[in-house]
Amino acid sequence: MHTKDLPLKEISIRELYSGEKATFEVPIYQRNYAWEKDEIAALIQDVYDAMSANKPYYYIGTLVSFHKGDEIYEIIDGQQRLTTVFLILKYLNADIGNKLTYRARKKSTKTLESIPGFGIDEKDAGIYNGFLTVGSSVEEIVGQAQKDKFTQYFLDKVHIIHYQVPKDVNLNHYFEVMNSRGEQLEKHEIVKAKLMSLLTDGGDRSKFGKIWECCSEMGTYVQAKYNDKTVFGNDLAWLKSEKFDDLPTDDRSSEEQKPLTIEAIITGNAPFADGNADKEDKPDSFQPIIDFSNFLLIVLKITRTLKESNFNATEFNLDDKELLNEFSKDKIVLDEAFVKEFGFNLLKAKYFLDNFIVHHSNEEDTIENNPWKLQYWQKEQNAKNGIRTKAYVKNLCSEEDTQDTLVQLLSMFEVSFTARQRKNYLFYCLLYLFKNAKRKLSFFKKYCRFLDGLATKYFKDVYLVKESLNEINTPLPRSFDTTILKQGDVNITVENKNAVDNFDFIYGDGSSPSKGIPLFVFNYLDYRLWKSYLSVRGSKEGSKDRQDMFKQFGCSDFGLEIFKQFYFSRTRRSLEHFFPQADAGKPPVDLTESNINCFGNYGMIGADINSSGSNYAPRVKLDHYLDTLSGKIKLVTVASLKFMIMMQMCKDNSGKRESGDEWNWDDISVHQKNMKKFLN
Repeated sequence: MHTKDLPLKEISIRELYSGEKATFEVPIYQRNYAWEKDEIAALIQDVYDAMSANKPYYYIGTLVSFHKGDEIYEIIDGQQRLTTVFLILKYLNADIGNKLTYRARKKSTKTLESIPGFGIDEKDAGIYNGFLTVGSSVEEIVGQAQKDKFTQYFLDKVHIIHYQVPKDVNLNHYFEVMNSRGEQLEKHEIVKAKLMSLLTDGGDRSKFGKIWECCSEMGTYVQAKYNDKTVFGNDLAWLKSEKFDDLPTDDRSSEEQKPLTIEAIITGNAPFADGNADKEDKPDSFQPIIDFSNFLLIVLKITRTLKESNFNATEFNLDDKELLNEFSKDKIVLDEAFVKEFGFNLLKAKYFLDNFIVHHSNEEDTIENNPWKLQYWQKEQNAKNGIRTKAYVKNLCSEEDTQDTLVQLLSMFEVSFTARQRKNYLFYCLLYLFKNAKRKLSFFKKYCRFLDGLATKYFKDVYLVKESLNEINTPLPRSFDTTILKQGDVNITVENKNAVDNFDFIYGDGSSPSKGIPLFVFNYLDYRLWKSYLSVRGSKEGSKDRQDMFKQFGCSDFGLEIFKQFYFSRTRRSLEHFFPQADAGKPPVDLTESNINCFGNYGMIGADINSSGSNYAPRVKLDHYLDTLSGKIKLVTVASLKFMIMMQMCKDNSGKRESGDEWNWDDISVHQKNMKKFLN
């Protein structure tokens, strides 16, 4: 077949889903839809970056299909991307003329058809969660002000290469060819090969390979994989070693000591020591907050910050698309000493990540259980013979208030910055731990003060400085590093002393529509509201301190249980107008669009709850959102503390005002004023 006859066609997303009539059918041999936050957010971020850079087109890969006839195209390759595009179009409310179906999977097809309300009993969990993730990612990355522009760019400027397999092609042979290609070598594997090739000693290569393999399992405690008491102590709870050369080396044969080629390392022919975790152990697994490639970049940034006095950290890119570039000789001096230093820092950073930073358990978010865990892994010892027996996890800090505050602060940062290339906070935390960490109560309290100070620094010196924000009030690239990193250390001293005076100027006071309010602002406020609860924890209703707290909130006492159960759920990422936009200008309230689009009328809520009740009047939302009997509402997606205060204010007004006037402009203004005071 000549090149000009190849069945390849470059088409836009608009042409794909609204061009020539077609039904895209996912066959039974394809797996279920499985993309999660990392993949979905990365796609949306990449398209948004291309739009912001005014790129004429952005290519998202290839779609391979087989035309079965009757305008039905069986998807051979690319169904995960195709389904994600469909979900994005649905969330953006774009016109979709063509269909996407799943052959022999009625539940999957019905779930697609039920978007956005999902008014069906049985849903495909992958598609359902994918749509919620699309919604939260669009709101976080794109924002309301840019959504229309993003929609048009996505439809017309995002292109895909559609390859239609000719009818005379033997599909079985085609699959054999596809499967024989093997998996593409990942970027981090290339980095590993490059670094290991610089180690001349076989024992050092063994140590480095062991570190790499143990650390690459991001969902498991590193001590459970690198199970060595000479490194982590008798109980495996604390990193004792201080440098690469301290780590134990297995005896190697002379054959194994020979220099290795990059080819040998890539193909797996290099002899590395396996992790020596005890066979009876079943290490606790969890959902990691970062993938290995981006974690490598954070470790590299830490290494260079500690090593190079002239290192410009603000120019360092935490996006894994730049992984090979950041590990190039143009950027750093690649030699044996560097590899050893980086290898040990990788082990140390993974230890701190697993034991001093929150991770998410494998459980679903429920109101009864906070899935965010801050625990360290250790091995119990027999008091008589000192032999290690059972492995278990234990809260990092034994003092309840400090432990709870650490969990809230770390999870607040994490849900605010889920995108893998935006985890500046994780770099700051790990750098701080590298320099200061101890396993003492006094340090945990100091660590807690650091995190609280870092959050305040974020809010006042970045989010309340107009020059640090773009046109939709999202922090500009490098705004965090230029504000927070000083002489190779983390500076949490607030410089913008009168920061909250800028709040209305930046985020609006209701006289004109807000240009955007980032998720972090809402999460930071919720943290401050929760922290006030610590001083009244255990207080009885009617006590003065409890009355004073709710008076500050501007509402009556709605109990302390909601504070006890509160945590930063990853599902609560959708911006909700308490007074609905659909009722703008309608009596008896007569609120304008500007009144409605301001901080005093906004709350964070789960996308599924928001889509089902966004047009309800405030009084109706009380019954809908606080419905605990039917089981239809997941309270964890409702329980933003700011939103609870708004609902309680509305509830307080019920019976005192005419129906429909329970939440008006006076309430919005008072609430915004109260919350600003609280932030200050």
